[in-house]
Amino acid sequence: MHRKVDFLVIGTGSAGLIFAIKAAKKGKVLVISKSKVEDTATSYAQGGVAAVMYSPDNYEKHIIDTIEAGAGLNNKKIVSITIRESTERIEELIEWGAQFDKDKTGKYSLAREGGHSEYRILHHRDNTGFEIQRALIRKAQENPNIEIADHFFGIDLITQHHLHEEVTRRRKDITCYGAYVLNEKENIVETILAKTTLLATGGMGNIYQTTTNPSVSTGDGLAMAYRAKAYLENLEFVQFHPTSLYNPGEKPSFLITEALRGSGAVLKTKKGDTFMQKYHPMGSLAPRDIVARAIDNEMKLSGDDFVYLDATKINKQEILQHFPTIYAKCLSIGIDITTSMIPVVPAAHYSCGGIKVDEYGQTTISNLYASGEVASTGLHGANRLASNSLLEAAVFSHRAAIHASNKISKIKFIQGIPDWDAEGRVLNEEMILITQSTKELQSIMSNYVGIVRSNLRLKRAMDRLEILYKETEDLYKNSIISQEICELRNMINVSYLVIKMAMARKESIGLHYSIDYPSINKNK
Repeated sequence: MHRKVDFLVIGTGSAGLIFAIKAAKKGKVLVISKSKVEDTATSYAQGGVAAVMYSPDNYEKHIIDTIEAGAGLNNKKIVSITIRESTERIEELIEWGAQFDKDKTGKYSLAREGGHSEYRILHHRDNTGFEIQRALIRKAQENPNIEIADHFFGIDLITQHHLHEEVTRRRKDITCYGAYVLNEKENIVETILAKTTLLATGGMGNIYQTTTNPSVSTGDGLAMAYRAKAYLENLEFVQFHPTSLYNPGEKPSFLITEALRGSGAVLKTKKGDTFMQKYHPMGSLAPRDIVARAIDNEMKLSGDDFVYLDATKINKQEILQHFPTIYAKCLSIGIDITTSMIPVVPAAHYSCGGIKVDEYGQTTISNLYASGEVASTGLHGANRLASNSLLEAAVFSHRAAIHASNKISKIKFIQGIPDWDAEGRVLNEEMILITQSTKELQSIMSNYVGIVRSNLRLKRAMDRLEILYKETEDLYKNSIISQEICELRNMINVSYLVIKMAMARKESIGLHYSIDYPSINKNK
């Protein structure tokens, strides 16, 4: 089954919907979600979105903070573009209906998080991402040029590799013509031809056992781009959020926002001793990579399964007003955070690398764009500054939509693309093979490619991954297509890239920390 659209958007988080809303002025947009439309990483973002709004803050301060957090590996031109366009993009979100908290004077109430020198985080209580997602879904649903389809799973991008052999030989560059998509409601694979395709599929947190990412974050866009031969970079820089709620068995892990530390919460050992001052002068407000490693080290020294976050000194009214979601969640498992400390552990949270894009969100494949966590713009460098991610998605989806819209009239639909070939796929294997391989993969990545790495651990991870890869490819080639087998395949592809890039980086910097190489991070 063939379908044609001007713009295909894979992913319904803020990156996908902002692009869709803007691109809809120039053509028909199909936005697909592999789950429910609102089931995105954006919805889970608690803390807020960073932007320069008022003096004494200014663009230069935000630029310096971003580069400091990124250990200087940031693309300075991209940092400047992102920060200088921040105010305009936030004002646009507000215009579209996103509501951020204000103080008594009517000014936006700004928070401060780790690594920030000023108060510049706009927030909606402690569920900012959910509020932005709500406003964007409503705006997109009102647009007659936008179709949103849920339970549509992107399997592979369509490039000239899917055309006849002689056409492939004639072309040296790679062009994207759309994607093969599993329509899960009808259980058929559709061929969606698009003049322009945007990957906005989010992150890859589920390659780890403990993650704050939603279950949909399985690195699908990264793997699709890799198989289509796009250029990917910096995937060794996986940010572990220092403070997820220690509640064994719960997935995804519940995030305890950094803003709580910004309001005065302090990290302590199980014995009740503070420890962050040993690791960084900013204490509990140090950059995330340092805090995550400090917690990891304290847990290894003590043998404890968690540390505590003590928010009991924060005024109860402030807790109820600014952190109602966290208060309610902790209360639901028997912890009153106004009188008791919160058990916390680090969890895989954010991928700072991804599909390499330019200042307009263009990948190295023609007519293929990427935005949000799946993309590597160069903004984050070796470590993301808190709350820069929602801003990045807004800036680059805006820029990508303008760039794509300007050339859409010149792009023609490709002829001769074959339908999905399901021949020979007769095996509908027991789910146990997929679930067991997924657990093995997550164990390999968590134990060997986590917060602290070594050459031996990385080699061991690669050796074990090789076996899983062969088993899964055999299963995939013979199985009737399903979301589960595709996700496992994608996670293995992405894990391979993380390990390979970690092996190639012969230094400890930012989020990549190896016991075999000296640290050169100037933040230390």
